[in-house]
Amino acid sequence: MTSSRFIITVIGSDRVGIVARITTVMASYNVNIVDISQTIMQGIFTMIMLAEAPKENFDLAAFQHAMDAEGKSLGVEVKVQHEDVFRFMHRI
Repeated sequence: MTSSRFIITVIGSDRVGIVARITTVMASYNVNIVDISQTIMQGIFTMIMLAEAPKENFDLAAFQHAMDAEGKSLGVEVKVQHEDVFRFMHRI
């Protein structure tokens, strides 16, 4: 992996606190938001972020697990993909 950036998607029924709780987990892992887009489409919350993690001593598996657990607690689906993997999967 050549970068320390990730694509994070959050999708589910809208409710109070989604952004706050997801970004709290991110902050606890010292993950910074580089770019963000969020909208609500007929009651469905959608958010996609480009995020960056520290290059040293970052445990991706632990971060993915924590984000997944927080998503389940909120009733939303959270996916964390390394930027390189995301770009490879979506290239034409």
